[in-house]
Amino acid sequence: MEPVLIGTRLASSAVAPLVKRLFVTEGPGADLVDAPVRLSGYVSFTGEKRTLSERDLRKLAGVLVHRAQQCDERPAPADEEQAVVDAVTRTLHALGDLDLTDVEAVQLGHEALAARLSAASGRPERHLSADAAYFHERLVTTACLHVLNFFTQRSAFIAATLVAQSRAQAALIARVDELIARTPLPGSRDVVFEARYREYIVHKHGRITIYGIDLHHSPDRWPLDAAYLSLEATGEHREDTAVGPAGDTAEPPPVAGGYQMPAENALTDHDRVLLRGVAGSGKTTLVQWLALTAARDGDRIPYVLPLRTLVRGPGLPAPGRFLEAVNCPHAAPEGWAERVLAAGRAVVLVDGIDEIPESDRGRTREWLRDLVAGYPAGNQWLVTTRPSAVRDDWLGDERFRELTLSPMREPEVRSFVHRWHRAAEAAGYEEPLLHALRTEPDLARLATNPLMCGLICALHRDRKGFLPLGRKSLYDAALTMLLSRRDRERAMGAPDGIELAEEPQIQLLQRLAYWLVRNGRSEMERARAEDVVARALPAVPSAAAQGDGPAVFRHLLLRSGLLLEPSPGAVVFVHRTFQEYLAARAAVEAWDVGVLLSHADDTAWEDVIRMAVAHARPRERAELLSLLTAHHSVRVRLLALSCLEHATELAPEVRAEVESRAAELIPPRDVEAARVLAEAGPLVLAYLPGPEGLTDDEARAVVVTASRIGTDLAIPVLARFREHASWQVRGQLAWVWHRFDTEFYGREVIAHLPYDDLYLVAHSPAELAALRGMGGRPWVQLEGDFEAEDLRAYLDPGQLTRLDVRGSLSDVEVLGDFPLLETLHFSGWRVGGPSLAPLAALPRLRVLRLAGPHTLLALLLDPASLGVLGQVTTLYLYELLSDDDLELLPRVFPALETLHVFVADGHEPHVDPGFVSRTFPAVTVHVSTQRSTDRKHD
Repeated sequence: MEPVLIGTRLASSAVAPLVKRLFVTEGPGADLVDAPVRLSGYVSFTGEKRTLSERDLRKLAGVLVHRAQQCDERPAPADEEQAVVDAVTRTLHALGDLDLTDVEAVQLGHEALAARLSAASGRPERHLSADAAYFHERLVTTACLHVLNFFTQRSAFIAATLVAQSRAQAALIARVDELIARTPLPGSRDVVFEARYREYIVHKHGRITIYGIDLHHSPDRWPLDAAYLSLEATGEHREDTAVGPAGDTAEPPPVAGGYQMPAENALTDHDRVLLRGVAGSGKTTLVQWLALTAARDGDRIPYVLPLRTLVRGPGLPAPGRFLEAVNCPHAAPEGWAERVLAAGRAVVLVDGIDEIPESDRGRTREWLRDLVAGYPAGNQWLVTTRPSAVRDDWLGDERFRELTLSPMREPEVRSFVHRWHRAAEAAGYEEPLLHALRTEPDLARLATNPLMCGLICALHRDRKGFLPLGRKSLYDAALTMLLSRRDRERAMGAPDGIELAEEPQIQLLQRLAYWLVRNGRSEMERARAEDVVARALPAVPSAAAQGDGPAVFRHLLLRSGLLLEPSPGAVVFVHRTFQEYLAARAAVEAWDVGVLLSHADDTAWEDVIRMAVAHARPRERAELLSLLTAHHSVRVRLLALSCLEHATELAPEVRAEVESRAAELIPPRDVEAARVLAEAGPLVLAYLPGPEGLTDDEARAVVVTASRIGTDLAIPVLARFREHASWQVRGQLAWVWHRFDTEFYGREVIAHLPYDDLYLVAHSPAELAALRGMGGRPWVQLEGDFEAEDLRAYLDPGQLTRLDVRGSLSDVEVLGDFPLLETLHFSGWRVGGPSLAPLAALPRLRVLRLAGPHTLLALLLDPASLGVLGQVTTLYLYELLSDDDLELLPRVFPALETLHVFVADGHEPHVDPGFVSRTFPAVTVHVSTQRSTDRKHD
């Protein structure tokens, strides 16, 4: 048990000064000795050096007890407080009687030392009640923790011989301080309120809508536990400076520059994340999942802050107004939100940067900056947006890591389809739909996010196994299903006295959608919505004959299935995709081509313009595309290219002009241009050249473009580059295997890659197995979580010479099974993590690269590692080092010849080259800066 859990709420700032007075300020052990010292040589209340009387000792014990009693629930009865003081005094006095040296005390540990003191003092706590005796035990244990910390700081002998215990002691004190700060007092108003608030979060965010399941007498909301589908998020490594062909002592070996993780783990290793995702990709569902799990786990407090709701207020809220701003019905204790954030216990989930007007995004960023600056320690922050709504590194100055929700791959699609049909009790339609998704490329291209998968499942069942092709046709069919067939199949009749056909409903809904888009909003006041409907009614006589604006709007809200009222007085579309589709229809009917063109460079209008091209008649479509093609913006010309996918009928000369202007952007010149080009979608694949006639940079940019599009249609394009001379091009091909079908991509690309200067990357055991099926490779990189048995089953001990582990490994001892290993890179070596000792069994190991929090501290705290890595001559470390750290390195690596230290961009290296040359002249030290722009794979 931690020494400060029940009753004893004493941080180091309260205990340390009191404990320090128990010991002499000079004399034996005061940084002078090189041998152990008896405890009696330290204490200040006995012997020749006495500066503290027994009466003073009693006063110190009284202060210690009094401070520990300052909490809502007294740890000991008030009438026993003096008895506890007496017992603590007697127990601490026994410090001068123990026949222990400082070294033996530190090795003993704080809890065993407390027990030894109790025994030496005659167990004075035996005369106390059970509660008071336990309080005494915790107090003495806490004091002993700080006593041992005092020893490790005072004695040069201990500092040199017991580094592990010294640092572990300090780490434990830090954890105790953190525990005290983070834990509300039992019985306090905060604890009572938090229990109620967690129940509210579970109720509010524990269910989601699965589109289409709400037909045929099924519920329209489902438990998030049953419906949540884990998706992948991708990001970019920030720690590597070079990924070229590797000499053992010059540059690091080539490694992939990105990584992938389950999206729900986004906050596991980094506490600030900006998450990008396209419409319908599951951003809001992920926010709900994170809020739900935080509420259930009980360690952190979630705040779900949809920006479309927050910007309606007079100003973005301070923490004290978080709950009020989102209409939480529970009132928190005064200052509660500030206390949660100050203690580092919050999960702040800010959803939908793209759902607020562009003019509001600047002040939103300043609001976020102020919050993070005001509460910098311990809290977790997640901000979501569509990919193009804000620039790269929009919150980079605040150390936000950027992740992107990946499109659903075939396994995720299969899982979603299975869960959907199980929930909808429509098992007979599952296999035919899966067959269609495998054999119809146009359909498979649409099924890349949960929203579209849900619509496809619903339409497939609704149409008895027949599906329309193309995005517009799918939306048309979805609207028919929701607006025309839903109530009829439920036998609802007209419960509110209003019955509207499909077309009148669409006319009214598209007016609402167009108002929202033109005003840069995703949410509107109900009164405004009623007014928009009222003004549209004269043009829709079949609706006007059945009621006024408020009545007809209420019918749309309750029966259309497309509108929601997330809070009283606020109205939104169930998903923004429907809003954009209907707004585009309204813009085309009014032929507001000037409005569309004026917003063509606004990322919030991209899908509206694509759908406008789909809705337009041929002559209108040609006019709109011609105007877009003549635009000065690269993004708009690429937008015109992406619109061709939706242009079912178009004059050949207009199509040729669009393609010709887009060709000016192809091939992309660099990675940034490749990213922009990839946003145009699969249509770009037909225009990507090479590899003949391209420079190495252009070839790599083309590969980046095709790989970011992420459909299997890109594989033939990528296969053209599989024997390229540049390892950077081939490295990109190796890195993106996980974005495609494992077998198909492995057969067409991976199996043909020359690999004498390249790591081949496996993101899963399936890819590792496929790699073994190709004959194995000598250089392998593992991304993600792997079991030791995966390595034993799929890596060849007679072949593997270089291994790069970029995730967790269930048992590090498995590395000893690969005696030919010469180079090993292991990320995430942490305090308390695996020992380096198994690496001693690798006789050829010469190059070791270690990255992760507290890497060096992990080595020095592991006695089994000391001196066993005598074969390693080159070491790469990715962290700041002090001279003290460097001085201890030869104890772990006695044969070290070259040390590469990488420090983060913007940090001063904590390495003195003069000190290095004097301390161990045989070791050459290189200090380099790692920059965020240095990643090599995209």
